[in-house]
Amino acid sequence: MKSVLLTAYPRSKTRRAGAKQLRSSGRIPAVIYGRQVTPQNLEVVRHELEDLIHNASAENLLLDLAVADDARPKRLALVQEIQHHPVTGGIVHMDLHEVQENEAVTITVPVEAVGESIGVKNGGVLEHVRFSLRVRALPKNLPEVLAVDVSHLEIGQSIHLGEIKPPEGVEILGDKKISVLAVAAPLTEEQEKALEAAALAASGEVEMLKEKKEEGEVAEAGKPGAAPAAGKAGAAAPAGKTDAAAAGKADAKAPAAAEKAPAAKKK
Repeated sequence: MKSVLLTAYPRSKTRRAGAKQLRSSGRIPAVIYGRQVTPQNLEVVRHELEDLIHNASAENLLLDLAVADDARPKRLALVQEIQHHPVTGGIVHMDLHEVQENEAVTITVPVEAVGESIGVKNGGVLEHVRFSLRVRALPKNLPEVLAVDVSHLEIGQSIHLGEIKPPEGVEILGDKKISVLAVAAPLTEEQEKALEAAALAASGEVEMLKEKKEEGEVAEAGKPGAAPAAGKAGAAAPAGKTDAAAAGKADAKAPAAAEKAPAAKKK
């Protein structure tokens, strides 16, 4: 892997507010560490780092790091991790691992398929079972990608980790029996229909859940208003019954008064 030049600056602002100020000023907070060095806080210019990443095949960069106004102005470092904002995707932080030229290091390298396989030409589908692999090598021998020739693959065949020939001075780590690339048979019409039906069913379930949730919200919203209305209706009924009872009692008293009146005349 060819090293690229990047200038860094010692960083004094380490808390969240300080990191936020750095990003707003166009710089990215970083930290560098290693086996034989004390971790140090650094900062780099955002657009310089973005240019390096844009021109690289992956974020695995070997840096000739120039630290301004530092007792150790020149260092060899690997980009260990670049953290991105979950929404904007912008770079928010970078971890660097200082290495020695004669020190073997381990990194994760992307796998790149080269050529068009026989199986794909016959209607098969090339599948990336593993998109990256871990390798170990001296910094100068680290590959940016692992190129794997798939032109000989037929439908139903795969390339295992142990079958990949690494570049000189590079060791590929992991189980040698795992599949890395494979050519699968094309889907039948029935399989495609089954997949479409499953997708429609899944989307339908989501819509039903959404509708039920909305109906529940409407019902809950209606309860407070409905209760007083029901209460008023219930209160009106007893009032009506009371009036009817009173009228009945009045009708019952009228005949009784009429019977008493004739009796009084006879006397």
